[in-house]
Amino acid sequence: MTALPGFTFSTVPHIVCQPGAARQLGPLARQHAPAARRALVVTDAGFVRTGLTDAPVASLRDAGFETSLYTEVVADPPEAVVLGAADAARLQGIDLVIGLGGGSSMDVAKLIAVLVAGDQPLSAMYGIGNVRGSRVPLIQVPTTAGTGSEVTPIAIVTTGETTKMGVVSPQLYADLAILDAELTLGLPPKVTAATGIDAMVHAIEAYTTKHKKNPLSDMLAVQALKLLFPNIVIACEGDRGSADVLAARQAMLLGAMLAGQAFANAPCAAVHALAYPIGGIFHVPHGLSNSLVLPHVLRFNAPAAAGQYAELADIVAPGATGSVEARSAAFIAAFERLATRVGIETRLSEVGIAAADLDRLADDAMLQTRLLGNNPREVTRADARAIYAAAL
Repeated sequence: MTALPGFTFSTVPHIVCQPGAARQLGPLARQHAPAARRALVVTDAGFVRTGLTDAPVASLRDAGFETSLYTEVVADPPEAVVLGAADAARLQGIDLVIGLGGGSSMDVAKLIAVLVAGDQPLSAMYGIGNVRGSRVPLIQVPTTAGTGSEVTPIAIVTTGETTKMGVVSPQLYADLAILDAELTLGLPPKVTAATGIDAMVHAIEAYTTKHKKNPLSDMLAVQALKLLFPNIVIACEGDRGSADVLAARQAMLLGAMLAGQAFANAPCAAVHALAYPIGGIFHVPHGLSNSLVLPHVLRFNAPAAAGQYAELADIVAPGATGSVEARSAAFIAAFERLATRVGIETRLSEVGIAAADLDRLADDAMLQTRLLGNNPREVTRADARAIYAAAL
């Protein structure tokens, strides 16, 4: 028997996965943060307008928490948003932070939780393992089945006009993640589709990463794909009020979380590295940015990762037979068909990107060294440009 490689694995210690669980946020928060008195719910104005924050906030107040909302979160949150939120939290004496929203809200919540607990500046936290000290209690409640941020130790901040930096540290793991599909029922189909494909990218990249791939991350990535791939079409196309759609969305929330656990321990690679400039420069949502480059990065990686893609083909293209290369090709084709089926853009040109933009995209992608180093095949600048050209 081949000896197993040594590895480490970390994740959030407590998870609640049940439709309607967010309505019990107060008792759950009291259980996991018994000494806390002042709660801050971090979300965005659009989600507040849905009315879906009302029941969780009422539950917190009924449980005895002084509760306030921070609603200024925007996609790809800039430093100013994070710092403004932390300042407001300090003034209020916040001792419990709850991220209620998509990846951006949960990322901002993580950073507030560490910033209010000490005096370390945000600028000193960027990178891997640079957060000092502790944080106040943190609960994450995702409203999209995509980022997996509720179970990752990563927060992404926009630090310049288009550049992004990551804070990666174990202090960013939450105390509790709550998965409640009722919060996702109002999502537009295109958002459901793009965020769901983002979650599948997490699973694929964790399964094929060059560094830190391990048996636990592999198991989670496989199970994530088994939940996400067959349920995404039901979630996008079904009647929002049906039991089938609620069940599909709950399965997708669980799948996205499992994928988050996988890539938190076996990190992402070139799909994300090439997606970040698309989002940063052209303000394309993160999940869609990933989907746009996914099949082209997979084709580029196939010479180094065909065996692993063939293994995953059993999930997304179960009828695929033949050689490793043939099953790998069927795996890639399944994602091209899926993007078309769920009605999201499939070409860079459809989101306002032109051939004249490819050099800038390639230059920015090469700055994503934290991600590119994990890719199963080395990516040069010429390779990155060629991948963008293929996606145009």
